[in-house]
Amino acid sequence: GRWEVEELKENTVPGDRGLVLKSVAKHHAISAMLTKAFVFDNKPLIVQYEVNFQEGIDCGGAYIKLLSSSDDLNLEYFFDKTPYTIMFGPDKCGEDYKLHFIFRHKNPKTGEYEEKHAKRPDIDLKKFYLDKKIHLYTLVLKPDDTFEMLIDQSVVSKGSLLEDMVPPVNPSREIEDPSDKKPDDWDERPKIPDPNAVKPDDWDEDEPSKIEDPDAVKPEGWLDDEPQYVPDPNAKKPKDWDEEMDGEWEAPQIPNPKCDTAPGCGHWVRPMKNNPNYKGKWKAPMIDNPNYQGIWSPRKIPNPDYFEDLHPFKMTTVSAIGLELWSMTSDIYFDNFIICSEKEVADRWAADGWGLKKLVASANEPGMFSQLVTAAEDHPWLWVLYILTLALPVGLGALFCWPAKKTDEDIDFKKPDLSKPITKGEINQDREELEDDEMDLEKENEDTAEDERREMEETKRELIKDTKKMGSEAASSGTE
Repeated sequence: GRWEVEELKENTVPGDRGLVLKSVAKHHAISAMLTKAFVFDNKPLIVQYEVNFQEGIDCGGAYIKLLSSSDDLNLEYFFDKTPYTIMFGPDKCGEDYKLHFIFRHKNPKTGEYEEKHAKRPDIDLKKFYLDKKIHLYTLVLKPDDTFEMLIDQSVVSKGSLLEDMVPPVNPSREIEDPSDKKPDDWDERPKIPDPNAVKPDDWDEDEPSKIEDPDAVKPEGWLDDEPQYVPDPNAKKPKDWDEEMDGEWEAPQIPNPKCDTAPGCGHWVRPMKNNPNYKGKWKAPMIDNPNYQGIWSPRKIPNPDYFEDLHPFKMTTVSAIGLELWSMTSDIYFDNFIICSEKEVADRWAADGWGLKKLVASANEPGMFSQLVTAAEDHPWLWVLYILTLALPVGLGALFCWPAKKTDEDIDFKKPDLSKPITKGEINQDREELEDDEMDLEKENEDTAEDERREMEETKRELIKDTKKMGSEAASSGTE
């Protein structure tokens, strides 16, 4: 598989580039040593990075592996069997959308490792994989043996390493005895046929379930002498038909056209109906089994492989990070990997990277109307809300503004003004005043549009300035 370092295809931040998986249906592997190994002692582990499925995702992963420290760790030979301590990140194939958190736990009795999988998040992850936007994935492991998984700084799953992993970290204290066997006389039947029941004397098992309806009458107009199918009069024997080889040729059968206008054709048969005397094969009624002993299960014995690890947070030390992926979709973008123990550092890292990309993407978002339409495509019930929202003010406006019907008492008969002559000079003066008013209105509209444009530009500059300020304040608080 091929890797490149490139800018985002959309909503590019000038000068900012990320690691991009370029190949389709290939195995990809890339890794790097950490400047300092992470030891699981009394500080939390925070793993954070950005992913953008720029072409969506058909089938493939974008998870990372934190590689276990060992004397023979050689990144030149990093592949799928290289031992890792933690695997975290998105994965998708078909309609199965996953967010992995897996850690390899060392059995203190045998020294063998076993993968422990976090339970699936309860939310729908589909939008994060298909919206072609940059998303921030964060894993937080705490020394109190709890964990959190976040997307875009919102918690999507959390739990305990002791209680919410599959299979559990600690095995059961007891197990079923593999040598225990169910006794031959063990009775698991809750119900049995009544042994004292006797078949009634009038019970006839030979009666059929269906009989002819004696009350049925042949419909009037039934054509007894007409067959249901007749030879097709338009059919012709094929030219290559050989009667010696193929036999005597017969025209194919078609439905009898005379039957189309009649109730039926051919020999009439009485229809069948349910037999009122039918009872079927007699069976004794069921009663409670007096010898019922319940469902048998083997006895419990102490688990010889039992152990108790009260602090599974103390995992194998991590000394490298790697991406080992197979994908059917190209151009998966990765950026801003960080491994640390301080939330403030991770938040500042997020603000300077993902936050700035998100701000640029928001500035390039389509207008409000387009966003409303897009939202309604995902949630069709919003169309009802839109219609009601628009119809309410229109209806109220029509109700209050519709002119009331005047009655005779409301008509105020006034003496009409006497007409007076209008001079040509007055007409010209009125025309000039009207033209001046129109020019003033056009100028006022142009000034308003210019003010709105300047206000939008100022708002955009303020947003960028606030984002940078947030990053600086986070840095200051982290230093203190």
